[in-house]
Amino acid sequence: MSIGQCVVTAIAVAVGVAVGALFDPIHPVLVALSGLVMAVLSALVSGLWFRGHIVEPVQQMTEATRHIASGSYGTELPVARRDELAGLAVAINELSQEISKTEKIQSEFISSISHELRTPLTAITGWSETLMFDPAIQADSRRGIQIISKEAARLTGMVEELLEFTRIQDGRFKLNIELLDIESELEDTIFTYRELLRQDDLELRYTPADTEVPLLPGDPERLRQVFLNILDNAAKYGRDGKTIEVSVTADSEAATIRFRDHGPGIPPDELPHVTEKFYKGSSSKERGSGIGLAVCEEIVTRSGGRLEIANAPGGGAVVVVTLPFSPEGQNVKHSNNSEGNE
Repeated sequence: MSIGQCVVTAIAVAVGVAVGALFDPIHPVLVALSGLVMAVLSALVSGLWFRGHIVEPVQQMTEATRHIASGSYGTELPVARRDELAGLAVAINELSQEISKTEKIQSEFISSISHELRTPLTAITGWSETLMFDPAIQADSRRGIQIISKEAARLTGMVEELLEFTRIQDGRFKLNIELLDIESELEDTIFTYRELLRQDDLELRYTPADTEVPLLPGDPERLRQVFLNILDNAAKYGRDGKTIEVSVTADSEAATIRFRDHGPGIPPDELPHVTEKFYKGSSSKERGSGIGLAVCEEIVTRSGGRLEIANAPGGGAVVVVTLPFSPEGQNVKHSNNSEGNE
């Protein structure tokens, strides 16, 4: 029984006892009936009052705090009363606004720093690549330039991820949705990345869908970004497994792209947090901005799909991207097939 129910019951009993005392000289049956009726009426009135003035406002506050906790900073509660609950609502509104301001300052700072870093990183990358063509630079000097080039490229990637993060935060993150062949986009990405993996002694095994995959709505550039980021994570964290597997399947509603590495996997207590912004986990070997998967989830979600991360049976991590078809895409695909058959 909740506190509210206890209060209402206590009030009803008290009222019933009081009424019974008033009718004490009258017949005991009448006294009992009168007390019971008054108790029921009191419970009903008290319950309605308690629900309207206590339960519903508390429920609104609970819902608002959940929205704020999930990232909806700036959410405010209506304040149309003057009591302790109104004071609590005002405090929640002030907290929400302060968090929103802090988040905006953080986003603007990250955006400003990222833009400032772009110019020197471009210069470092350009000159390191130029110096690699100088035959006078050999041995350790050449190795040093290679390290400079590699680290500059890594920092450039982090800067781009940070800029993506700020676009998400301030609402400038847009998708150019069109009907696309998701298998073709994935295969282009694999073709681009496979040689890089081979240089790191990693094998990429690709299994295409065994059925026709209809066109689906999405942003080709952004989805390639998702695929590249997932493959890059699989290469970094699943390096010891030497193999990355990618497959495509399709049913009547969606296409599913599955990426699986054979590394150590993800600690179970970290799985719920891997797509959170700036979350890096306990890995000490690899460095990054901690927002790559957060951006990937944002892209997939805005495309109407789902991004799921888990540990695979037998070891390693598995990332599953599910993207739904549209009636238009299925019609286009079927139309093309009919023309081909004719």
